[in-house]
Amino acid sequence: MALKRRSFPRGRRVPYDQIRAELRDGDILLCAGRGVFSTMIQKATRSVWSHVGFIQRLDHVDRLMLLESVEPIGVRTVPLAKYLTDYDARGNAYPGGMVVIRHRDFESHATPAKLRRLTQYAVDQFGYPYDRSQIARMAARILASVISFNRREHERIEANNAFICSEYVARCYEHIKLKVKWNRKGFIAPADFACDSKFDLVGILKRPGRG
Repeated sequence: MALKRRSFPRGRRVPYDQIRAELRDGDILLCAGRGVFSTMIQKATRSVWSHVGFIQRLDHVDRLMLLESVEPIGVRTVPLAKYLTDYDARGNAYPGGMVVIRHRDFESHATPAKLRRLTQYAVDQFGYPYDRSQIARMAARILASVISFNRREHERIEANNAFICSEYVARCYEHIKLKVKWNRKGFIAPADFACDSKFDLVGILKRPGRG
């Protein structure tokens, strides 16, 4: 069942250490943030959702990693636990709500060969530097979805390697032949993951000190 576009789900929040063992490769962390760039994405898409990344297990070193594209750093990977314990390197959790969702066809599509291609593509994007002009292009693509500039509604605005988070994850998914239903406004947004009926809610993450 798809999440709602404009509201954060209700329900019991699960501590990370309780849900950690259940998380799988390809699961999506979907966030409702409160930062400046998050707010811009939320307003452009009229949704509560502002960020996505995907999870990869590294069981041989007992880590769950999140692969993501973040402004202004670019594409990176961090331990998923940092979102709950030390997101800002000052001991604070991510400033916003977080859920984990799962594409019900991921496991059947992710053959070893396809999963290898996905991972190679995802890792090859690490470290791409985001400068101010790239951020401006990203912002322009978001604004272009609101002010159409006479584009046909179904025309997709290409990213030019300056990914917003959702475009990065969607392109990774394409390497195992899975496509996210995008919003027909020129770019794939975090809200499109929430609204895609193929994604199921795995759990609502509990921030430390919160109910």
